Amino acid sequence: LTELGKDLDRLRTVTDRFSKIGSDPELTAADLSAFVAETMAYLQRRMPKAVSFEVALEEGARASFNPALFGWVLENLTKNAVDAMEGAGSLRVRLAGVAGQAVLDVEDTGKGMSRRVQRQVFDPGFSTKARGWGLGLSLVKRIVTEYHGGQIVILRSEEGLGTTFRVTLPLVSEDMG
Repeated sequence: LTELGKDLDRLRTVTDRFSKIGSDPELTAADLSAFVAETMAYLQRRMPKAVSFEVALEEGARASFNPALFGWVLENLTKNAVDAMEGAGSLRVRLAGVAGQAVLDVEDTGKGMSRRVQRQVFDPGFSTKARGWGLGLSLVKRIVTEYHGGQIVILRSEEGLGTTFRVTLPLVSEDMG
């Protein structure tokens, strides 16, 4: 029953996300570490058991973010990683504060990407999947860069070995909200 309640909350969040795209979403200074921990715990329970999750978070990393939209970023990166691993492998999520930035790495042991795919992966309409519209990573990039003032890059990708995406957001101090 508890999990069904969480799923219902998640459906409300999805609805909220779509209402925010194209508008100017409200950002709140909050504990990004706690949010990432909660979101990844939710996602882990809904992913194949053959995917091992490792979540290493530096506590107290505060950033200004919109939970509905940043949750979408985490969900998309996680689902893409699981797809790239074909449902079995290792997903590692790390968050640390580095030089005034919250640095979030999402690393998988999937099939990796060629240089050509890496150059196009954030382009709207580009997909390596047979199904889908190729909008996931382009929306992720927009959410991170335009709405949150951050960056997203492919830190590393090697065919047959996996991919690491890096998301950076500015850290905020406790007295800023």
